[in-house]
Formats: sequence, C-alpha cells, structure tokens
Amino acid sequence: MSSDETRRGTALVTGGSRGIGAAAAIALAADGWDVGVSYLSRSGDAERVVSACEELGRRAYAVQADVAEPEQIERFFDSVTAELGAIGAVVNNAGVVSPSGRVAGYDLGRLERVFRINAIGAFLVAGAAVRRMSTAAGGAGGVIVNVSSRGAVLGSAGEYVDYAASKAAVDTLTVGLANEVAKEGIRVLGVRPGLIETEIHEEGRLERIGGTPPLGRPGKVEEVAELIAFLASDRASYMTGSMVDVAGGR
Repeated sequence: MSSDETRRGTALVTGGSRGIGAAAAIALAADGWDVGVSYLSRSGDAERVVSACEELGRRAYAVQADVAEPEQIERFFDSVTAELGAIGAVVNNAGVVSPSGRVAGYDLGRLERVFRINAIGAFLVAGAAVRRMSTAAGGAGGVIVNVSSRGAVLGSAGEYVDYAASKAAVDTLTVGLANEVAKEGIRVLGVRPGLIETEIHEEGRLERIGGTPPLGRPGKVEEVAELIAFLASDRASYMTGSMVDVAGGR
C-alpha cells in the first residue's frame, strides 16, 4: 500500500519539540498523519522530531511559534497548511510550569505567564483550528485534542496550583467547545496525563513521588502519545467532549 493510500491528513502539534508533544507527533506519524510541530526555542529538538516522523514515511515540518502570540499562531497554521495541506487534527499541547511553591508566594508575573500560555494560548490555538476546520466555514471537519493534566482535578497543592488551575480551564474549554462545534464536523477531546517522565518536573520530583500512583510508577510519554493518536483517528469517531486520564490510577 502506498504512502498516499495510508495518509490520514495533516496534524498539527503545539509544543512538539520535546516531551509529550514530541512523542505525540511521532505517534501521529506512525498512524499515517503528516505532522507540523511548533517549538518556542529548541530548534534542534524540533528538527529531530521532524526527522523521526520522516523516517516513518511521513512528511513533517517545524515552525518556531509562541502560542501566547495570536499572530504567531496564525503563521504556524498557515505555514503548515502551505507545506503539508489542510489540517485535520490539532494537538493543543504547549504549556509551562513555574517552580513549585505555595499560592501565597505567587506573584503577578508568574500567574500571567502560566495562564497566558497554558489557558489563553490553548483557547487561541483552538479558535484558529475551528476557523479552518469547521464545515460552517467551508472546512472539512477535524479533531482537536487538548493536553490537560491530572493536576486539574487534584489541585497540585503546595507545588503548582496555578498550573493546575490553568489546566482546569483547558478541561472546561474541551467540554464547552465540543458542544459548540459538534454539528460543524469537529470533535474535541482532552487527555489528562499524571506523573509522566518528562523534563517539566523539578529535579528529584519523579524520584520522590513517582511511586505514588496505584500502578506504582510514573508513566512514559509514549503511553500518552498513543492515546492522543487514537483520539485523533476515526477509531474514536463517537467520542467528543470527553476527558481521558492517563495517570496510573492517581
């Protein structure tokens, strides 16, 4: 079977140079998608993701873009479309976390950064996706997969309550937008990773609490990425508005 015959379409992954985003891009490529990834500053990592997708027989393209900047989001979408074709899936993954601490110690700069990237950025990316994919706007439909966090439910007390709250906004975006665009050919889903082996954790955190989930270990990025690829595919065609936890029971 030819590469064209197995092609699902073009998928876009924000924050796709490392961690869950990088693994998601590769999993999507393995599942038949051509993939566009955004990165903020790590161009070398982004190019390695592109190479990994290409080794799977798919086309891939990396674009430097800050999801907190609307014009850069538009440039990202337009550049990927021009290079790879119309977008059929968007993984809303880019996010940041600040050093762990109690709410009483948070300042305005910290809160603005976390919410601007994790929550406002997610809304802006979702809006850009809808404007291009909605059948009401002449699009062919598609899927948006929002990457949230189990912290949105657990609260992350004493560590990252601001991060958890920003991801709770992503959960609400997922449910609300799913209902808003269900009749426009767009499914919207969310995944809530728990303790996953990525660079987002402070030094020693995974060693300290990685064994606390009922499954007794932290998760791997591939375990989240495979779920994202499933949700983006027609194998999940009757799913929308759902949040799926990948947290080892925690």
